Amino acid sequence: MKILSPRFHGYIDYAVAALFLLAPSLFGFGGLPETLCYILGAVHAGMTLLTAFPLGAAKIIPFPVHGGLEAAVAVFLVAAPWLFNFDGAPAARNFYIVSGVAVALVWLVTDYRSAYATTAASARYRSEHRSFS
Repeated sequence: MKILSPRFHGYIDYAVAALFLLAPSLFGFGGLPETLCYILGAVHAGMTLLTAFPLGAAKIIPFPVHGGLEAAVAVFLVAAPWLFNFDGAPAARNFYIVSGVAVALVWLVTDYRSAYATTAASARYRSEHRSFS
């Protein structure tokens, strides 16, 4: 069930980027989890600004590609505490797991095809990758 519009997804994306940038201060963790949060926040904000959807600024990344990247990020977030060995830090571990689950839920309910047909970047992408078979 795809109930989230591209516009509403954009609002959530900017909120997620802000949350990553604020999380270390809000939840009191530092070190590598803190650094990862700052990187994730900056990358997420950048990706959102570059996405071809209503709240994107540059409209370079097709919205379905954005969705695929978010699906990968959701898995990464849940695995990060064990990948980077901070599973013993409850605040950071719990933040990453909850964030991963939340990103996965947003991914599940977003209509990634809705904006795909109506954006210039998507039309350009489709015309460059058109099959003539």
